[in-house]
Amino acid sequence: MGEVSIIGLDLAKNVFQAHGAGVDGSVVFRRKLSRAQLLEFLGRQPRCVVAMEACASAHYWGRAIGDLGHEVRLIPPAYVKPFVKRQKNDMADAEAITEAASRPTMRFVAVKSEAQQAAAMAYRTRDLLVRQRTQTINALRAHLAEQGIVAPTGPAHVGRLAAVIEGDDGLLPAAVRDLARLMLDQIAGLAAKIADLDAELRRRAAADDAARRLTTIPGVGAITAAAITTFAPPMETFSKGRDFAAWVGLTPRQHSSGGKDRLGRTSKMGQKDIRRLLIIGAVAVVRWAARKGLPEGSWLARMLARKPKMLVAVALANRMARVAWALMNKGEVYRDPAMAAA
Repeated sequence: MGEVSIIGLDLAKNVFQAHGAGVDGSVVFRRKLSRAQLLEFLGRQPRCVVAMEACASAHYWGRAIGDLGHEVRLIPPAYVKPFVKRQKNDMADAEAITEAASRPTMRFVAVKSEAQQAAAMAYRTRDLLVRQRTQTINALRAHLAEQGIVAPTGPAHVGRLAAVIEGDDGLLPAAVRDLARLMLDQIAGLAAKIADLDAELRRRAAADDAARRLTTIPGVGAITAAAITTFAPPMETFSKGRDFAAWVGLTPRQHSSGGKDRLGRTSKMGQKDIRRLLIIGAVAVVRWAARKGLPEGSWLARMLARKPKMLVAVALANRMARVAWALMNKGEVYRDPAMAAA
């Protein structure tokens, strides 16, 4: 039996499948390991590459296995799938991970630190609470609409509904008022928790030099800056800003062949949290520009003159991603092109 060069590890909750391969790709071992046996087994192996799919627990195991002296490589699951042979099972998956990790052109995911995962949890918890608040507001609006009470969408207009619920005009039955108050209490509680998390994310962004520089970009606030510094890998990973924009998923999908370039809609294959926040920020900038006006001949003014606003917003989000890459790589702050040219 030769010496193992690379180990493919198919992660699970309690039972893990390990596939060891030599330098020439030959099979050195195939082992099924319990959760308690995993680190002990890997600790006995010579220093080598340990590859895993980038799943929910991969970063925890990546840190633990890296502490044993192994080189950890995390692979996006979509890049492993083409290497699975015929049947889909744990043994075939572990072998496919080994094969994918041995490819010289394979792309890997950086292992996140505990601090990065904690920041990601704060952001995702806020995202969950915002969705729950939106669902509760929509449910309240729907129930009151059945009673003939209507209000515009959005948290800003909950006060109109609250005024009707607490009013003494007799428009609503007592049972409806009691249930509506329950939903109002739920909305208020969620809003308070969201405000606390917003303050926490702003504090983290203010304490991070890279995040502070990102907030100088128009359309990028503290939450977007915190998301970029949390979810994005080191910017040195990307050779240029266009690569980072493609990683986020803000570039057109290609259907090119025979030397003919065919570009479709935005790929949406990248990091959805950063992409969504950048587009939201770009929409805010486009709306501001439509109200306040722009310098004649600027890129945004030319785009708005001949393209739909949503298309311009996505294009602007792409530019914002490229600017973010430049600022984080060069350690600078955003400078308005019009001011720089003056």
